[in-house]
Amino acid sequence: MSEALHLFVAGGLVMYPLAFCSIVVVAIAIERFMYYRKAQSDMEKLIAEMPLLLGKNDIVGLKELLEADAGFPAMTIDTAVDHLGSNANQTAIVEGAASHGAALLRNYLNYLDVIVTMSPLLGLLGTVTGMISSFSVLSISEGQPFAITAGVGEALIATATGLLVAILALIVHTYLSHRLDGLVSDMERISSVYLAHVDNVRAGVSHEA
Repeated sequence: MSEALHLFVAGGLVMYPLAFCSIVVVAIAIERFMYYRKAQSDMEKLIAEMPLLLGKNDIVGLKELLEADAGFPAMTIDTAVDHLGSNANQTAIVEGAASHGAALLRNYLNYLDVIVTMSPLLGLLGTVTGMISSFSVLSISEGQPFAITAGVGEALIATATGLLVAILALIVHTYLSHRLDGLVSDMERISSVYLAHVDNVRAGVSHEA
Protein backbone atom coordinates (compact mmCIF):
# COMPACT_ATOMS: atom_id res chain seq x y z
CA MET A 1 0.00 0.00 0.00
CA SER A 2 2.80 2.41 0.91
CA GLU A 3 4.59 1.65 -2.37
CA ALA A 4 1.43 2.29 -4.36
CA LEU A 5 0.96 5.59 -2.52
CA HIS A 6 4.55 6.53 -3.27
CA LEU A 7 4.03 5.82 -6.98
CA PHE A 8 0.82 7.86 -6.95
CA VAL A 9 2.54 10.86 -5.39
CA ALA A 10 5.57 10.47 -7.67
CA GLY A 11 3.30 10.65 -10.72
CA GLY A 12 2.51 14.29 -9.99
CA LEU A 13 -0.69 16.29 -9.92
CA VAL A 14 -2.13 14.65 -13.04
CA MET A 15 -2.57 11.44 -11.04
CA TYR A 16 -5.58 13.01 -9.33
CA PRO A 17 -7.62 13.58 -12.51
CA LEU A 18 -6.52 10.15 -13.73
CA ALA A 19 -7.77 8.60 -10.50
CA PHE A 20 -11.05 10.45 -10.95
CA CYS A 21 -11.32 9.17 -14.53
CA SER A 22 -10.79 5.60 -13.38
CA ILE A 23 -13.55 5.97 -10.77
CA VAL A 24 -15.89 7.37 -13.44
CA VAL A 25 -15.15 4.40 -15.73
CA VAL A 26 -15.94 1.88 -13.00
CA ALA A 27 -19.11 3.76 -11.99
CA ILE A 28 -20.35 3.89 -15.60
CA ALA A 29 -19.54 0.21 -16.10
CA ILE A 30 -21.60 -0.81 -13.04
CA GLU A 31 -24.51 1.53 -13.76
CA ARG A 32 -24.81 0.63 -17.46
CA PHE A 33 -24.43 -3.11 -16.79
CA MET A 34 -27.35 -3.03 -14.35
CA TYR A 35 -29.36 -0.76 -16.65
CA TYR A 36 -28.83 -2.97 -19.69
CA ARG A 37 -29.71 -6.10 -17.76
CA LYS A 38 -32.99 -4.49 -16.66
CA ALA A 39 -33.65 -3.31 -20.23
CA GLN A 40 -33.51 -6.82 -21.72
CA SER A 41 -36.65 -8.57 -22.87
CA ASP A 42 -37.53 -12.24 -23.15
CA MET A 43 -37.44 -12.16 -26.93
CA GLU A 44 -38.41 -15.78 -27.50
CA LYS A 45 -41.53 -15.43 -25.35
CA LEU A 46 -42.55 -12.14 -26.95
CA ILE A 47 -42.08 -13.41 -30.50
CA ALA A 48 -44.00 -16.60 -29.72
CA GLU A 49 -46.98 -15.02 -27.91
CA MET A 50 -47.36 -11.58 -29.48
CA PRO A 51 -48.59 -12.75 -32.92
CA LEU A 52 -51.09 -15.08 -31.25
CA LEU A 53 -52.52 -12.28 -29.13
CA LEU A 54 -52.67 -9.93 -32.11
CA GLY A 55 -54.37 -12.62 -34.16
CA LYS A 56 -57.10 -12.91 -31.52
CA ASN A 57 -57.39 -9.11 -31.15
CA ASP A 58 -56.52 -9.62 -27.48
CA ILE A 59 -55.11 -6.15 -26.87
CA VAL A 60 -55.59 -6.42 -23.11
CA GLY A 61 -53.59 -9.65 -23.03
CA LEU A 62 -50.92 -8.09 -25.25
CA LYS A 63 -50.61 -5.11 -22.89
CA GLU A 64 -50.26 -7.44 -19.93
CA LEU A 65 -47.57 -9.44 -21.72
CA LEU A 66 -45.57 -6.33 -22.62
CA GLU A 67 -45.88 -4.68 -19.21
CA ALA A 68 -44.92 -7.89 -17.43
CA ASP A 69 -41.76 -8.09 -19.54
CA ALA A 70 -40.90 -4.38 -18.98
CA GLY A 71 -37.79 -4.52 -21.17
CA PHE A 72 -36.97 -1.86 -23.73
CA PRO A 73 -38.08 -3.95 -26.74
CA ALA A 74 -41.40 -4.71 -25.02
CA MET A 75 -41.92 -1.07 -23.99
CA THR A 76 -41.31 0.02 -27.58
CA ILE A 77 -44.27 -2.07 -28.70
CA ASP A 78 -46.32 -1.08 -25.66
CA THR A 79 -46.07 2.56 -26.74
CA ALA A 80 -47.46 1.67 -30.17
CA VAL A 81 -50.25 -0.50 -28.73
CA ASP A 82 -51.49 2.51 -26.75
CA HIS A 83 -52.30 4.18 -30.09
CA LEU A 84 -53.92 1.22 -31.82
CA GLY A 85 -57.39 2.75 -31.62
CA SER A 86 -56.31 5.97 -33.34
CA ASN A 87 -55.31 6.81 -36.88
CA ALA A 88 -51.68 7.31 -35.87
CA ASN A 89 -49.06 5.72 -38.09
CA GLN A 90 -47.86 2.65 -36.22
CA THR A 91 -44.53 2.53 -38.03
CA ALA A 92 -43.75 6.11 -37.06
CA ILE A 93 -44.70 5.46 -33.42
CA VAL A 94 -42.55 2.34 -33.22
CA GLU A 95 -39.58 4.07 -34.83
CA GLY A 96 -39.92 7.04 -32.50
CA ALA A 97 -40.12 4.86 -29.40
CA ALA A 98 -37.15 2.79 -30.56
CA SER A 99 -35.08 5.91 -31.23
CA HIS A 100 -35.87 7.28 -27.79
CA GLY A 101 -34.96 3.96 -26.20
CA ALA A 102 -31.67 3.80 -28.09
CA ALA A 103 -30.83 7.32 -26.91
CA LEU A 104 -31.42 6.31 -23.30
CA LEU A 105 -29.24 3.24 -23.76
CA ARG A 106 -26.39 5.39 -25.13
CA ASN A 107 -26.30 7.60 -22.03
CA TYR A 108 -22.80 8.04 -20.53
CA LEU A 109 -21.01 6.17 -23.31
CA ASN A 110 -19.72 9.47 -24.67
CA TYR A 111 -17.92 10.05 -21.36
CA LEU A 112 -16.00 6.84 -21.95
CA ASP A 113 -14.99 8.13 -25.39
CA VAL A 114 -13.61 11.28 -23.78
CA ILE A 115 -11.70 9.34 -21.13
CA VAL A 116 -10.17 7.01 -23.73
CA THR A 117 -8.76 10.04 -25.56
CA MET A 118 -7.95 12.26 -22.59
CA SER A 119 -6.22 9.81 -20.22
CA PRO A 120 -3.09 9.21 -22.35
CA LEU A 121 -2.80 12.96 -22.91
CA LEU A 122 -2.99 13.62 -19.19
CA GLY A 123 -0.37 10.95 -18.60
CA LEU A 124 1.89 12.49 -21.22
CA LEU A 125 1.45 15.92 -19.67
CA GLY A 126 2.43 14.54 -16.28
CA THR A 127 5.52 12.90 -17.76
CA VAL A 128 6.60 16.06 -19.57
CA THR A 129 6.24 18.23 -16.48
CA GLY A 130 8.03 15.58 -14.40
CA MET A 131 10.94 15.41 -16.85
CA ILE A 132 11.23 19.18 -16.85
CA SER A 133 11.62 19.05 -13.09
CA SER A 134 14.13 16.20 -13.34
CA PHE A 135 16.36 17.96 -15.88
CA SER A 136 16.36 21.10 -13.76
CA VAL A 137 18.90 19.22 -11.61
CA LEU A 138 21.51 20.14 -14.20
CA SER A 139 21.04 23.81 -13.42
CA ILE A 140 22.07 23.28 -9.82
CA SER A 141 25.83 23.35 -9.32
CA GLU A 142 25.87 20.62 -6.70
CA GLY A 143 23.23 18.53 -8.46
CA GLN A 144 23.95 14.89 -9.21
CA PRO A 145 23.34 13.89 -12.88
CA PHE A 146 22.38 10.42 -11.70
CA ALA A 147 19.35 11.93 -9.98
CA ILE A 148 17.88 12.52 -13.45
CA THR A 149 17.43 8.78 -14.00
CA ALA A 150 15.23 8.36 -10.96
CA GLY A 151 13.31 11.51 -11.80
CA VAL A 152 12.54 10.35 -15.35
CA GLY A 153 11.46 6.95 -14.06
CA GLU A 154 8.99 8.56 -11.68
CA ALA A 155 7.75 10.90 -14.42
CA LEU A 156 6.89 7.92 -16.64
CA ILE A 157 4.46 6.70 -13.98
CA ALA A 158 1.95 9.28 -15.20
CA THR A 159 2.09 8.01 -18.78
CA ALA A 160 1.74 4.40 -17.67
CA THR A 161 -1.26 5.29 -15.50
CA GLY A 162 -2.88 7.26 -18.31
CA LEU A 163 -2.53 4.31 -20.67
CA LEU A 164 -3.97 1.91 -18.11
CA VAL A 165 -7.02 4.12 -17.54
CA ALA A 166 -7.50 4.49 -21.30
CA ILE A 167 -7.27 0.72 -21.82
CA LEU A 168 -9.80 0.11 -19.04
CA ALA A 169 -12.19 2.70 -20.51
CA LEU A 170 -11.80 1.19 -23.99
CA ILE A 171 -12.60 -2.32 -22.74
CA VAL A 172 -15.67 -1.08 -20.87
CA HIS A 173 -16.83 0.99 -23.86
CA THR A 174 -16.44 -1.96 -26.24
CA TYR A 175 -18.41 -4.29 -23.96
CA LEU A 176 -21.20 -1.78 -23.36
CA SER A 177 -21.40 -0.94 -27.07
CA HIS A 178 -21.83 -4.64 -27.80
CA ARG A 179 -24.67 -4.87 -25.26
CA LEU A 180 -26.22 -1.71 -26.72
CA ASP A 181 -26.12 -3.13 -30.24
CA GLY A 182 -27.84 -6.28 -29.00
CA LEU A 183 -30.66 -4.34 -27.36
CA VAL A 184 -31.15 -2.12 -30.42
CA SER A 185 -31.24 -5.24 -32.58
CA ASP A 186 -33.89 -6.75 -30.29
CA MET A 187 -36.01 -3.59 -30.58
CA GLU A 188 -35.78 -3.74 -34.37
CA ARG A 189 -36.60 -7.45 -34.40
CA ILE A 190 -39.68 -7.18 -32.18
CA SER A 191 -40.83 -4.09 -34.08
CA SER A 192 -40.73 -6.00 -37.36
CA VAL A 193 -42.80 -8.83 -35.90
CA TYR A 194 -45.34 -6.39 -34.46
CA LEU A 195 -45.71 -4.33 -37.63
CA ALA A 196 -46.08 -7.48 -39.73
CA HIS A 197 -49.18 -8.49 -37.73
CA VAL A 198 -50.70 -5.25 -36.55
CA ASP A 199 -52.35 -4.27 -39.85
CA ASN A 200 -54.58 -7.32 -39.59
CA VAL A 201 -56.07 -6.18 -36.29
CA ARG A 202 -56.22 -2.37 -36.57
CA ALA A 203 -59.48 -2.43 -38.46
CA GLY A 204 -61.11 -4.55 -35.80
CA VAL A 205 -59.79 -2.38 -32.97
CA SER A 206 -60.94 0.82 -34.71
CA HIS A 207 -64.39 -0.71 -35.29
CA GLU A 208 -64.73 -1.71 -31.63
CA ALA A 209 -63.63 1.79 -30.56
